Amino acid sequence: MTEGRIILTPPPQNESFGTTAVDLRLGDTISIPKEGQCINIDPSQIPIANTLKTFYDDKLIQNDLYVLKPGKFILSKTQEYISLPIKKDEITGYYLAARVEGKISWARCGLLVHFTAPTIHAGFKGTITLEIINLGLYAFTLRAGMSICQLIFELVLGEPEESPSAFKGQSHPVGSM
Repeated sequence: MTEGRIILTPPPQNESFGTTAVDLRLGDTISIPKEGQCINIDPSQIPIANTLKTFYDDKLIQNDLYVLKPGKFILSKTQEYISLPIKKDEITGYYLAARVEGKISWARCGLLVHFTAPTIHAGFKGTITLEIINLGLYAFTLRAGMSICQLIFELVLGEPEESPSAFKGQSHPVGSM
């Protein structure tokens, strides 16, 4: 972070760091799938972020909490805005990417917080969207600001290039806003 190879805004507290990871917090906005609609998702409709906006209703987490019932799925985002500039370490020659992983304690309760491609590529900027589903048997209380996942850093061999993405620069759970 001191070299500017990892930028987290707001910066994490000291207790957020592990040996190779930093905890990220749940943002205050969730996107809830609209129920009762006959929708067919067609992956050929690009960009998907624009299509997703029609499938969800946004909600602020009221009183800093939201109770996620068993079997229910939502999108949320991290409180932190992440930037992994394509900047080489002058000593090792490596670049940085990261991986988003859930927290074992929440997973053991049946809560999955990120279950798609976990890679945060070198050059990414934005909040991280979390695909959250309660696979447990009991309701799970989500609180804005709670430690929800972790970002694990990885070295990248070779020289990465900027790549276009519908989600780069995102600040909303379904994608860019």
